[in-house]
Amino acid sequence: MAASLRPLFLAIISLLIISSLTRSSEGAGIAVYWGQNGNEGSLEEACRSGCYDYVNIAFLVSFGSGQTPELNLAGHCIPSPCTFLSPEIEVCQSLGIKVLLSLGGGSPGTGRGPILASPEDARNVADYLWNNYLGGQSDSRPLGDAVLDGIDFDIELGSNLYWDDLARALSGYSTPERKVYLSAAPQCPIPDYYLDTAIKTGLFDYVWVQFYNNPPCQYTSGDLSRLFASWDQWASYTGVNTLFLGLPAAPEAAPSGGYIPPEVLINQILPVVQSYPNYGGVMLWSRFYDQNYCQAIRPYVNGDPLTYTTKSAEKSHAVA
Repeated sequence: MAASLRPLFLAIISLLIISSLTRSSEGAGIAVYWGQNGNEGSLEEACRSGCYDYVNIAFLVSFGSGQTPELNLAGHCIPSPCTFLSPEIEVCQSLGIKVLLSLGGGSPGTGRGPILASPEDARNVADYLWNNYLGGQSDSRPLGDAVLDGIDFDIELGSNLYWDDLARALSGYSTPERKVYLSAAPQCPIPDYYLDTAIKTGLFDYVWVQFYNNPPCQYTSGDLSRLFASWDQWASYTGVNTLFLGLPAAPEAAPSGGYIPPEVLINQILPVVQSYPNYGGVMLWSRFYDQNYCQAIRPYVNGDPLTYTTKSAEKSHAVA
């Protein structure tokens, strides 16, 4: 190579490397729900596993309509506050993992569940979440001083009204310095009864659809057609920006089916869903049921080998 061209060549190579490393921080990832079983290990252990990019702390089970908000983290801390989690949350964030508070779940706890009475009530709930879990101020923050990255909507009971108002109110707290991330976990049948209107706002950064416990749109042994048909619908659905394949991490995690053996996911499903431009990765229910499922699939979740290698190296170095 002519000496005069060598500096230009090196500059191009440097730009390509920088571009690849930037892409690695934004590549497909794995989300997990943590908090619903005291035997699943600590939040910090989950984050230090090197497997997850997003952790949803589950769940704030009841709120709105004048109810005292109820945080239920099962065997981890009942009742709240669970302020000992604050340094663990900060460890997760130091590893590049986004930590969100998940609203809803499948049980109302001791209250009436997630019920918003009006747009004003939705704004009041947003204020409560901002001051008690996000970047605001309160003397009674249930998880301590740590500032969560956002809010996850996993609404499976209660009311189906005003979730779009809550999403708008929460999104309004985002600033150029600190974004409030929003995610949604609808069931795979379209439209989702609770979250359809909210999702159509287009405000959700991540939509991890539950392709399990829903026979019409989940994998069954030897039959990929229903799962693929549903994925295709969701990928082009109004308001869906980044789409995740929500799966059970073990057969016991989904009594009504939908578990996909790792080899089937890796060889038959991921190559298809990764071809969609808004593919974002995989969501797992839950940390308790994840007995090496994540480790088995993680190298394949992101179709870009450099992305996976870079992210894994960063997390492994941080753990060490």
